[in-house]
Amino acid sequence: MAVLIDERTTMLFHGANSNAGRYHLGEAIAIGTRVVAGVSPGKGGGEIGGLPNFESVAEAVAGGVPDAALLMTPARFAVDAAYECLDAGIRLIIMIAEGVPVHDTLRLIAAVRARGARLVGPNTPGLLAPGRAKGGLMPMNAFSRGPVGMVSRSGTLSYETAKELTRAGIGQSSFVGVGGDSVRGTSIAEVLDLMERDPETEAIVLIGEIGGNQEEVAAERLRRGFTKPVVAYIAGEQARPGRTMGHAGALVTGGVGAYADKVAALAAAGAVIATSPADVAIKIASLLSQRKPTP
Repeated sequence: MAVLIDERTTMLFHGANSNAGRYHLGEAIAIGTRVVAGVSPGKGGGEIGGLPNFESVAEAVAGGVPDAALLMTPARFAVDAAYECLDAGIRLIIMIAEGVPVHDTLRLIAAVRARGARLVGPNTPGLLAPGRAKGGLMPMNAFSRGPVGMVSRSGTLSYETAKELTRAGIGQSSFVGVGGDSVRGTSIAEVLDLMERDPETEAIVLIGEIGGNQEEVAAERLRRGFTKPVVAYIAGEQARPGRTMGHAGALVTGGVGAYADKVAALAAAGAVIATSPADVAIKIASLLSQRKPTP
């Protein structure tokens, strides 16, 4: 069992004919992801990666609606692709694109929720159940299967952290990239809820950034009762207020989203604070050793 996707999840690749789409489609298939088809608007027909390649989502789902859709489409096409998937009845949409207009994202989130579906992203590296299913961009050699759930606003920092965990012999149960934009379909707090209920997840790594209030909301979730240990690493300690750091959402404005506030909120809620990806691995190892029953 894993969070949001696992080896049972059927998946559609939208934008599969791009260079990135072909590469990540190949990686997804290689680890056992149940990819059922590709969608390549304007270039449909034939096969891609040994799978049928369709012109539209409506054609692709004629034989059955998949559980999830990975959108590898550029930002200018991503929202239309998401609505196309919603109209086809797909319940989990993973939107990789960065630069989707905020108002378009807000309208899309409202439509997704009205239909009982879930959006991950935009500007997300995607989802991963190591060794079982991949719906995103993450490098497979950084991850391994194990007991630690990871939720992150950052792609690169999560890859570095996963690599440090793997080097320490600590695998991961699930990885969820919530996305680096200021507005996103799934929050860190929502992922914490999912990982709290996941029997394979014994501890959680939370990777946050300055800007917004996701980490503070996550801290409130921890305060309401949480049974699993959490190690939190917040990026942006040295960033200057008013300057965007990497992601559109990593911006401290109006006194909201400062590094110190996030660290204080999470620490007060019981999270263990780490200062680097390597420190995350050290602290997770210590927490897991404390949870092991004595012989």
